[in-house]
Amino acid sequence: MGRKYRALKPLTSHFYALPLKYFTVRWFSAMTEHRPRTMAKGANRLAKEKSPYLLQHAHNPVDWYPWGEEAFRKAREEDKPVFLSIGYSSCHWCHVMAEESFQEDDVAALLNENFISVKVDREERPDIDAIYMTAAQIMSGTGGWPLTIIMTPDRKPFFAATYLPKLSRQGMTGLTILLPIITEFWRERRDEVADASVKVAEAIKTVNKPSSAGRIGVESLMEGYARLKKSYDPRHGGFGLAPKFPTPHRLTFLLRYWKRTGEPNALEMVRHTLREMRRGGIYDQLGGGFHRYSTDRSWTVPHFEKMLYDQAMLLMAYVEGWQATGDEEFERTAREIADYVLERMTSPEGGFCSAEDADTEGVEGGYYLWSEEKLSSFLTPEELSEARRVFGVSTDGNNEGDDGDRSNVLRLDGEWTETSERVRAKMLERRNQRTAPFLDDKIMADWNGLMIAGLAKAYGAWRDPRHRDAARKAAKFVMSSMMEGEGYHMYRDGAAVGPTFLDDLAFMAWGLIELYFTDPDPELLEKAIDLAERMLSEFDDPTEGGFFKNSEDVGPMGRIKEVYDGAVPSGNSVALTVLLLLHALTGREDLLKAAERTEEALSGAVIDSPDAHAQFLNAVDLRLGPIVEIALTGGREQVEPFLAEVGRRFVPRKVVVNASGDDLISELSPLARDRDAAEVAAHVCKDKACLAPVNDPSSLGRLLGD
Repeated sequence: MGRKYRALKPLTSHFYALPLKYFTVRWFSAMTEHRPRTMAKGANRLAKEKSPYLLQHAHNPVDWYPWGEEAFRKAREEDKPVFLSIGYSSCHWCHVMAEESFQEDDVAALLNENFISVKVDREERPDIDAIYMTAAQIMSGTGGWPLTIIMTPDRKPFFAATYLPKLSRQGMTGLTILLPIITEFWRERRDEVADASVKVAEAIKTVNKPSSAGRIGVESLMEGYARLKKSYDPRHGGFGLAPKFPTPHRLTFLLRYWKRTGEPNALEMVRHTLREMRRGGIYDQLGGGFHRYSTDRSWTVPHFEKMLYDQAMLLMAYVEGWQATGDEEFERTAREIADYVLERMTSPEGGFCSAEDADTEGVEGGYYLWSEEKLSSFLTPEELSEARRVFGVSTDGNNEGDDGDRSNVLRLDGEWTETSERVRAKMLERRNQRTAPFLDDKIMADWNGLMIAGLAKAYGAWRDPRHRDAARKAAKFVMSSMMEGEGYHMYRDGAAVGPTFLDDLAFMAWGLIELYFTDPDPELLEKAIDLAERMLSEFDDPTEGGFFKNSEDVGPMGRIKEVYDGAVPSGNSVALTVLLLLHALTGREDLLKAAERTEEALSGAVIDSPDAHAQFLNAVDLRLGPIVEIALTGGREQVEPFLAEVGRRFVPRKVVVNASGDDLISELSPLARDRDAAEVAAHVCKDKACLAPVNDPSSLGRLLGD
């Protein structure tokens, strides 16, 4: 429910066997039991939190606690299990569960009497979410949000589920039935609870301990390509059938594989997928930006939330797709993604907001859906005909609502014309009169790093100053307001809150590096190095290698390491990328050694399932090289044509410096030393062999190749 999560094969069924049998037996007698009701009394503890998701539950009658020692101390004192609910503000099924259950007095009474209830925003605390999502996968083989975990006061889980209705239906046990059964089980069969919880906790530790299989070679790149080819959908693009996720880092990996091997099918898979996604309902044809995923194979009906990280990663994919192919549709899409983020997801401070909700006034996707009747009320017959042609609008529609009504998710089904643009503008104007989806305005350091990287790549390609200025402003805000001192993960409502995670440092460092490549201010590189050094000091595992996600233990399962590249690349994949890029820029051997330790420590999972670690493979591709080193000399305005030439080409394994004579860049990078700063030229080295400098952009282009 909500967003689907990567499924792991259940490690054992033992954890569930006894409880579920017991729950089934008790279900029948519980059906007729009286349920006490309580009335909400103002705000609960969540009213003091910053997270929009937690604030959405601040007036529930449930006596919610935020994650913290207060809740677990209370659970120990009262000898109660902990009911942990994890979600996020733009999650449709989280809203459904809240409205059905957490706002209801009878459900609240059951929870308040028999449990200590804890609410967690998975975006604010991704470490907690990672731990207990792993627990859900161990116990059930799947996961998603809302995530429901019941655990002991010492934070060991013994029951896991996703969405649960209030009343039993469609094979799902309702909360009003389940909670009394679990309460009885807790009181009468504590030994079994303890045994199951210990085994789950130990299994989590095993899952979160990646294995080493040595260095990763080009054969893993080949295997990654082969597996993606096998799961590729030749009709609609993408991978798998339904639901279908964009997974842009798989596309950027395929582009790198094509660049390395010349394999034409790898490029065609990317080209076809980018086109089909752009033309599908997963893309907002009126306002730009991508929805979270498609519920069907053809990208037609999406799950409507819009996440910042999707916009950032897809922006990178479309920029690189344009660099590789020159396809104008890819350029248009990338520019529209950037426009959407700048217009709808940018805070006054300059940071980028997290998400737009899937729901509007309680209707999933209501903001984006159109009936033919509604369109006919403001479009002329000729315009309505164009909407049918270009957007696939029909009387029957392509989306059935909960009430059985048919509506249309807009697709791009016809050739785009000036008339199409006029109809689009008219429909957008009318849509803007609707109630807009809720904007989750919290600013996340890690996701902002991704968006800075995406905008930097877009600026490199088309030199639109809006992209540069937005990336600069966001970088300045995050570094000054969230990365100073101990650092913070989240900012909202005038305050930064923490803790900092590996992803915050790694993703921001990546964003600063990409911005430096296209806008070579040496302070950007200096700050990226600082973040990498903090990453090494705070999150590196000096014993076994790799990076921990969090700086402190979350319960008895210890610190965790993530390597799987899901909807968002893992912190370790991006950290490896950052270390390799900074080594190429600075020549520092300590950064290279840290990169080697990271790759070797986590290699087992990558070699075993390379297609599930696409961003990690991108980093391996960078390490395998050769890396193209580009040192530019001359003033900022004089090197601009050279930067434009670099930006319009797909050169994935490259570093760029402006050897302008600035003392700081000369100190940071040996590539900038011993250059004639007055000479307007580009100096290119490949595989440690330097070519003669060139004095015009076209000559640089020839050196870089097509």
